[in-house]
Amino acid sequence: MQTDPLRSSQQSRLRRGLVHLVAAAALAFVAGSASAQGAPGSPGAYPHTGRVAIVVPFAPGGATDIIGRLLAEELGKRWGAAVVVDNRAGAGGNLGTEVVARARPDGFTLLLGTQTALAVSPVLHRKLSYQVDKDFAPITQLASTPLVLLASNKAGAQDVKDLLAAIKARPDGLSYGTSGIGTSQHLTMLMMLNRAGGKAVHVPYKGSSQSLADLAGQQIDMQFDNMATALAFAKGGKGRALAVTSAVRSELAPDVPTLAESGLPGFEAATWLGLLAPAGTPEPVVAFLHREVTSVLVSDSVKVRLAAQGFSPRPMTPAEFRRYIEDETQRFGELVRVNQVSVD
Repeated sequence: MQTDPLRSSQQSRLRRGLVHLVAAAALAFVAGSASAQGAPGSPGAYPHTGRVAIVVPFAPGGATDIIGRLLAEELGKRWGAAVVVDNRAGAGGNLGTEVVARARPDGFTLLLGTQTALAVSPVLHRKLSYQVDKDFAPITQLASTPLVLLASNKAGAQDVKDLLAAIKARPDGLSYGTSGIGTSQHLTMLMMLNRAGGKAVHVPYKGSSQSLADLAGQQIDMQFDNMATALAFAKGGKGRALAVTSAVRSELAPDVPTLAESGLPGFEAATWLGLLAPAGTPEPVVAFLHREVTSVLVSDSVKVRLAAQGFSPRPMTPAEFRRYIEDETQRFGELVRVNQVSVD
């Protein structure tokens, strides 16, 4: 009996279609099972039942955003789940911080908290829309970076001693730029001036790019900035890197001395970032996030990528991080009080 070629071809396509359908169903079942189980060691189905958003309270492109995206990328790979960065810029980081303070405490909205928003704003602003100790569940500090003291070519300082001598000889005769009142740049400069017994004129800008432009144009005399930005600036010959604020010299710039060895013994300052969830987030979720983020921070590949931005990993337990924020708030509160810093 002869076989109908057309009918045979249709039957063959039908069999192939059924095979593909069964395979797809099997894959969907496996994926669904993985989703229902969540990531290894996670509480229940978390984080596969939603999209985890890390709120970065600044615009894309800066060091804070870069680290937020690095963390989102690494966690997404570990979990096989969607982890995204949500940039909420405004009010010096306070706007994005408030967004997370008011978010649902389910672990799907996290804050990449900054030193300024968590430890400075609470003592600088009389009216703040969030309370750090009541509105957040700390997870861990992420990383910290020292700042670099830059001097304009106009200042003529070859080292910190030259600059301090000029400051003392001309009270309020030199000026310094910052990204705004109460920023780490501002407070670190006040720390240095207080220790040196000198005064200088504060010129606040809306961002580092603007102040650095004026430093290069010799409109201001000096500025602190984060490691990666400052070293790139100095390398371009637009100014001189005089010192770093870390206790020891940085591997990124071994020829740049510390402030401690440049006439201000014991001087140490850094700016830091941390991860927090809204208060009320279930403890098992906080514990899971702490374990996962710590694993990311101590991995060799992440250490290398952090170092490229001038940052070092600083994992802490949630309790340690809470105490650290409290200590920093007290320290900056005293600095703000002594120097009568105000934005209100």
